[in-house]
Amino acid sequence: MRSGKTSDTRLIDLFLDMLAAEQGAGVNTLDAYRRDLADFKQFLGRAGHGFAGVETQALRDYLADLGARGFKSSSVARRLSAMRHLFRFLLNEGIRSDDPAAILSGPKRGRGLPKVLSMSDVDRLLARAKALTESPEASALQRLRAMRLYCLLEVLYATGLRVSELVALPHSASRRDARMIVVRGKGDKERLVPLNDASRQAMADYLAATEALKPEKKEDAAFSKWLFPSFGESGHLTRQHFARDLKELAAAAGLAPRLVSPHVLRHAFASHLLHNGADLRIVQTLLGHTDISTTQIYTHVVEERLKSLVRDLHPLGEK
Repeated sequence: MRSGKTSDTRLIDLFLDMLAAEQGAGVNTLDAYRRDLADFKQFLGRAGHGFAGVETQALRDYLADLGARGFKSSSVARRLSAMRHLFRFLLNEGIRSDDPAAILSGPKRGRGLPKVLSMSDVDRLLARAKALTESPEASALQRLRAMRLYCLLEVLYATGLRVSELVALPHSASRRDARMIVVRGKGDKERLVPLNDASRQAMADYLAATEALKPEKKEDAAFSKWLFPSFGESGHLTRQHFARDLKELAAAAGLAPRLVSPHVLRHAFASHLLHNGADLRIVQTLLGHTDISTTQIYTHVVEERLKSLVRDLHPLGEK
């Protein structure tokens, strides 16, 4: 393969194939890389450059352009990371003899703390979702959708799953005797996650309502494979659909929709566990983090708890 005979679009495809095959990158990761690199390719194309021959200054110009377009420093850093991975790949494949991104420095940024809902906020969400399932004015279909949302919420807060893991749970996760579910996460790695009684009951009620309303769908492949089936291309509920429903629920519960998302509830799961004394390594396992440093973003919760313990229990603490 020679640089002059290979288009930038083809190089992106080859790079993504490598990420999927050699690093086990998931669909969402690959989609993000594709979007970022497509934007980069368009910028270079307007200046008459291509991946195989572009120089470092053009990369600096692109980063400056991102800043001028109002991109946050975290987004600029992500684009730079994509560029570095791409050019490293091109160097290793012999398409380039140098790496123009090697000497680039990213934007300075502090590591922000995750948005976290309080326990009372989560209780308000759950209470409102539960009330919607019991609304006497709702039709059978509206009640089913409300039960699905309540089930999603209970399972998410009970397990801390990534939203992509949650919506793609298999139907087998709803077994009545299941105290643990097997989750397939990033890099196609599996982990065991425990269920609590509330999430198990929510799943049982939701499935009973599904079967009562649509008995003819019992033999449908999607309805027999997925816990949250849909008629879309994936066969199961999409992340975007759940996120929209969750924001509507937040507004109905009197919470700011911009502060509520599936990922914020995952943060709440981790933070509330740590606040109540869970070990950081246990939370790492439950979240499916490969590296403990990823989980350490929650250490502010542990630090606050330790301060409270010293203040409340030390004989010379504050009175």
